[in-house]
Amino acid sequence: MVDDDSRICDLAVNALTYCVNREVLSFENAGPAWQYIQDGGEADIVISDVDMPDMNGFELMAKIKEQTPDKIFIIMSGEEANKKKAELAGADAFLGKPFAINDLFNIVQNFVVD
Repeated sequence: MVDDDSRICDLAVNALTYCVNREVLSFENAGPAWQYIQDGGEADIVISDVDMPDMNGFELMAKIKEQTPDKIFIIMSGEEANKKKAELAGADAFLGKPFAINDLFNIVQNFVVD
């Protein structure tokens, strides 16, 4: 989970930990998340906000998809216009903000394989 809003990050991490029964990591911006992936860190799914300092969610997705094209990447944004942009950029799903926890669960469970 990558979002510079710690409230959203904390809520999503807690909810997803319960939902998928797996460790869920969070990063306050894209730089450390990208470094984690580059260093060989494991992530089944990356969920990232669009608007963050230094590197936005689309830039993070491009870097991750270039290195691991099959990595599931979900873009989150409060701007509806980013939904189409996410689709065109190769995101696997889009999560509009604000979101209901069930929306988050449903999107993630589409990609989680037991």
